[in-house]
Formats: sequence, structure tokens, C-alpha cells
Amino acid sequence: MIKKTVTTIIIVCIVVLLFKYCDFKKNNEADISYNTNLIQQQIVNVGKLVVTEGHFSEVITYKNQQKYLMNMVSFEKKALIVVNADVTVAYDLQKMKYDIDEKNKIITIVSIPKEEIKINPDIQFYDVEQSKLNPFTGDDYNKINKSVKANLAKKIEKSTLKSNAKNRLISELSKILILTNTMGWTLQYEGQIIENEKDLGQQVKM
Repeated sequence: MIKKTVTTIIIVCIVVLLFKYCDFKKNNEADISYNTNLIQQQIVNVGKLVVTEGHFSEVITYKNQQKYLMNMVSFEKKALIVVNADVTVAYDLQKMKYDIDEKNKIITIVSIPKEEIKINPDIQFYDVEQSKLNPFTGDDYNKINKSVKANLAKKIEKSTLKSNAKNRLISELSKILILTNTMGWTLQYEGQIIENEKDLGQQVKM
């Protein structure tokens, strides 16, 4: 009789433990699923076009000379060119690739899209001087446009526009970092664990 009672108690204990284990496993899976969905939603929210705008101006003098009769006769054309340009540096974070490791609670940023720089110059000509033997042609305008964009590209590199754009990018990515830290997950990029904004700034290259 005592043996049967002990056996019954043991069976009951095993059943209770099994129920508790199954219930814990079910709740744990539900938590992981909830956390994963929350992180995915945050990544979707971050996945937008981040645009930083700038304005640049410059004045250029364009000259060209055509020579004839063994360089004895020349015809010059020239113009004063005023350039006002709107420049944008953009990151399309919808193109960002990432991986979610639910088991180990790790979010890995696989790749961040390269910045897209767009230059939209408004070119105005003043004090135009030309002759019938050396008039302004489409080739001149193409050369001027190419030169303007090259000069603007140099100005952009020396300005704070790209660094400002990077700061905005880091600010958006930090939203993912804040969420992963809050939920006890880990954020990784290029094989490094990202713990704060400074780590992001060091890892993200332009």
C-alpha cells in the first residue's frame, strides 16, 4: 500500500514537472517570438531614406582660344560663370541587410548601403564674349558642367556635409541599438559587438 502511494506521488510529481516545463517552454518561445517581431518592426521603422542637404556657390571664369594661320590669329571666347548648387547626401536604409539569431539573441547588421551624393547645379553665364569663328557650343557647356561638378565634389569632401550625414545615419541606427540593449539582445556589425553610439561611429565607414 505504501509502495503504491509513493509510486503515485512520484508519478504526480513527474506530471506536474512536465506541465511546468511545457508551460515554461511555451512562454519562453512566445517571448522570443514577441521580441523578434518587436525588433523587426523597429528595423522597418528605421528603414527609410535619410537625407542631408547642403548648398554651395562658386564663381568660375571660363576661357577658350582658337588659333589660325600658324597661331598668328586667335579668336577667344570667355564667360563669367556663377554656380549655385543644391547637394544631397542620402542613405537608403531600406537596402540595409541584417540577420536575426533568435536562439542566441543576436542582431547582425550584414551591410549598410553606401551614401548617394547628388549634385544639382544651377549655372548662370555672365559677360559672355565670343566670335563667329569661336562661338560657345554644346561641347563647351559639357566641359563647364563637368568642371563645375568636379569642383563641387572637392568642396563637399572638405565640408562637414558628409560627416553630418553620417551622424544622422548613426542616429537612426542607434534606435535599433537602444531596443536590443533594452531587451537583452546583442547588436553586431562587421564582426564587432556594438555597445554604444561610439562603437557604431567607429565601425560605420563612409
